[in-house]
Amino acid sequence: MNFEIKGNNKKSPAIYKTLYIRQHLVDKIEKIANEHNTSVNNVIISMIESCLEDE
Repeated sequence: MNFEIKGNNKKSPAIYKTLYIRQHLVDKIEKIANEHNTSVNNVIISMIESCLEDE
């Protein structure tokens, strides 16, 4: 795994967005979330933040 799953205890302003994600990706994300005892949302946000930090 090339990203760090960050804690989700900080509450900062956020908005709601809907994403359509292919099933095979959801399966992989859910597996990561279960392995780290966190939410799918937290895994996806951690992935996005990691990708944006690399820019």
